[in-house]
Amino acid sequence: MLSLRYCPNHNTFSAVLDSFCRMNAFRQVYQILGLMVGLGIELSVNVWTVLINKFCKVHRLDIATNLFYKMIRTGCSPNVFTYTALIKAFIESNMVNDALHLLNNMLSDGLDPDLVVHNVLIDCFSKAGMYEEAFLAFDGLAKQINIKPDLYVYTSLLRTIWRSERFDLLPKVVQDCRHIGPDLVLCNALINSCVKAGGHPDLAVAFYKRMIDKGFKPDKHSFAGLLSALCVAKRIDAAVTVYCGLVEKADAHIHTVITNGLIQAGQYHKAALYFRSVVDKEYPLDSVAYAVGIRAHLRGGRTLEANTLFDKMKDNGLEPNVQTFNMILSSLFKVKDRQTVKQLLKEMINSRIKLSDRNFFNLCNRNFFKDQCCFGICWLR
Repeated sequence: MLSLRYCPNHNTFSAVLDSFCRMNAFRQVYQILGLMVGLGIELSVNVWTVLINKFCKVHRLDIATNLFYKMIRTGCSPNVFTYTALIKAFIESNMVNDALHLLNNMLSDGLDPDLVVHNVLIDCFSKAGMYEEAFLAFDGLAKQINIKPDLYVYTSLLRTIWRSERFDLLPKVVQDCRHIGPDLVLCNALINSCVKAGGHPDLAVAFYKRMIDKGFKPDKHSFAGLLSALCVAKRIDAAVTVYCGLVEKADAHIHTVITNGLIQAGQYHKAALYFRSVVDKEYPLDSVAYAVGIRAHLRGGRTLEANTLFDKMKDNGLEPNVQTFNMILSSLFKVKDRQTVKQLLKEMINSRIKLSDRNFFNLCNRNFFKDQCCFGICWLR
């Protein structure tokens, strides 16, 4: 086009600039910009914003900032999206004061932060460890009349609550989320947060029921959260009923969750019973599920069955982890099975499994060092 002396219009230049930006061909970007200035073609705010955003994403804040002030000098006023790109980049680069300065400039220009700006502030402040500032940004959004938090904002807020350990805010978040449209990922995150971190199992169960009433189709993460909540709330019969209703289609994670939940509730025999049933029916299990199942048997005093599960786990081609090896070894110390202890220690040496502090103490206390294999396991520590 240029060689034929055609003069590209504004849209053509914008398309070419966008293409060079996507290719990170910034030398060509400057050439195109120079050509546009030479031809007297005015750059729109959208073009400036695209350029600034691209340089921010490749961590060239120096160039992005120069473009920003060059934009202002040419008489083009930044919009909310222009400010948002720079504010996000400054916070992610730990240049918080510069970000706040830009935010004040935006407010001075009469531009009100939109939903995207608030979400960027919450997310970036949270990642920077500035939790109070993140909560203040959310409070500022909550006071807005024209805009309301969406699921992205609540997702960022939920991450902030986890990082700051402000789990006392979870009930309020659950209450505020009533106006949010259906989003299964956020709902599952709220349920699991209420159980694992917030200590609000009843709230998690109530939220699950509300999900169902609204027409949600729960997935395995929803069921896992519900099972955990029921076990923590000591509603064992309800948890077992839910589990029995989905056991045939459950994956290893669900079996792990119910077994672990029953253990945490002190229901060792029931946990061992249901896990043994899963093993007998050859449902899919992974090494984590076996580790939890073995712990259930050991907690219930079923050492022989635990060792049988340990052998079956290895026969199925699953590699026991450090914790599983040490659980079995500890149980063997208790029953004083010296010969099996020696065999297991040799296996741990071959697999380069380190002893737990407790098992190391038992090994020393019981004078096992006379055996050569024990020197090997001590060397691994």
